Amino acid sequence: MSALSISNLRLDIHGHPVLHDIDLTLEPGKVLGVVGESGSGKSMTALSVMQLLPRGSNWSGEILVGGVSLSGKDEAALCQMRGRDVGMIFQEPMTALNPVRTIGDQVAETVRVHTGASRREALGVAREMLDRVGLPESRFPLDRYPHDLSGGQRQRVVIAQAIALRPKVLIADEPTTALDVTTQAQILDLLRELVREEDMGLMLITHDLAVVAGMADTIAILRKGEVVESGPTREVFREMRHPYTRALFSASAHVPDRGRKPEPSAVPVLSVSDVVRDYPQPRRNLFVRRPPFRAVDKVGFTISHGENVGLVGESGCGKSTLARAILALDALQGGEIRLGGQLVSSAGEGPHPELRARMQVVFQDPYGSFNPRHRVRRLVTEPFHLIKSPPTGAELDRRIDRALTEVGLSPGDASKYIHEFSGGQRQRIAIARALIIEPALIVLDEAVSALDVSIRAQILDLLAELSDRLDLSYLFISHDLSVVRAITDRVLVMKDGRIVEQGETESVFRNPQHPYTRELVAATPSLEAALAAPAT
Repeated sequence: MSALSISNLRLDIHGHPVLHDIDLTLEPGKVLGVVGESGSGKSMTALSVMQLLPRGSNWSGEILVGGVSLSGKDEAALCQMRGRDVGMIFQEPMTALNPVRTIGDQVAETVRVHTGASRREALGVAREMLDRVGLPESRFPLDRYPHDLSGGQRQRVVIAQAIALRPKVLIADEPTTALDVTTQAQILDLLRELVREEDMGLMLITHDLAVVAGMADTIAILRKGEVVESGPTREVFREMRHPYTRALFSASAHVPDRGRKPEPSAVPVLSVSDVVRDYPQPRRNLFVRRPPFRAVDKVGFTISHGENVGLVGESGCGKSTLARAILALDALQGGEIRLGGQLVSSAGEGPHPELRARMQVVFQDPYGSFNPRHRVRRLVTEPFHLIKSPPTGAELDRRIDRALTEVGLSPGDASKYIHEFSGGQRQRIAIARALIIEPALIVLDEAVSALDVSIRAQILDLLAELSDRLDLSYLFISHDLSVVRAITDRVLVMKDGRIVEQGETESVFRNPQHPYTRELVAATPSLEAALAAPAT
């Protein structure tokens, strides 16, 4: 009997068709990978199984969980099914967890709701599940809160919630997108182990083809609400009968064409020398002051004109703290930062606002970095507040038109609101906002990690072309080593606030010298390696 069977599933929301005749089968102890771009219907298929569809939804077809149909079940019966028969792991664990409740209570809640167990009994099950997902009692007692944990640890708590009652089906919706490569490898190993030992079926939803190639027994590729190709994973990737499958495969391995190799500059665009950034720690008690936490410890490097430099490392290694220091958003406790030879900030001195105009930043979430009430015209001109005499009138219009055109949009898009654009278009607008002030350096903080593979390929091509044409320099911060390898000339590897290795990107990836770098490279999913590995 299949753990999950979906036949002829159709879904429309307020009359708009979303899913068209979806057919999927998931066997016990197996992994089904569901792959596709944003808007392809992946998450809506999962929500159909969970029966957590938005208002205005109408669905037809057949969904069987462990041989039991969901058709005609009332909400009380569905509530019993969720958690007991089907568990779900969401992409962002911090929003899936209640910040004011302990991790023990949150895992125990599933047990109490479905079994009527006492609080003591449920907490005993919670302790067992947390131990099971690698959160032992010695380090992670039940009374800890989500904010006390790292991203990977929070994701383990969410997994413990989902498997507390050993469901027949576990749905994981982009469970590792926001995690660094070593944490991602640990979470994927955990899921693989749970599937094998608990004999549950896992539906793994992702846009990362390397992850699904290494995890899934079978795969279904969705496009615009339809399954365009499905079957055993290796067979699908070997034959790639549908053009869309071939396009996804090509985009996943895409490397932008760099027109030239930058030469070292006599005066670097950016010079970071022995930078130190400390944070005060909360007191243990009224009389004992704890020493400050050193987030960045004597870091130094340079970036030349037109050079793309990658900064990689696990969460908490100090990447974002260093970026804030470079952008003059945080004060330094030691060292100095220079832009084009001019002092930006140093220990004891505040930022120089006139230099901020020569540095811009592109964030991971383009929608979250824009005010949704303003039109694109106003959004892209925000950096002009950094300069004393911003352009006005016809010159301002010309700068807006040029910035939008340079990123592949039209001048007419200036009159639209941000919600009218796709994720890839929003990221292009974020890049236009960074370009409009004509900076020398752009810091890209996880700028493509939330994008689909085809959109990511387009953005990487755009960044490479702009760097070559405008002589732009990038500091590319990412936990995705495949992206860093594709776009950067040099790479810096950061651990515990220090740069432990640096050099030409391809040299570092091919022959890593530091044990930590070797660990990062080994943990990075590889589509080619996964397909070349012997079948299990």
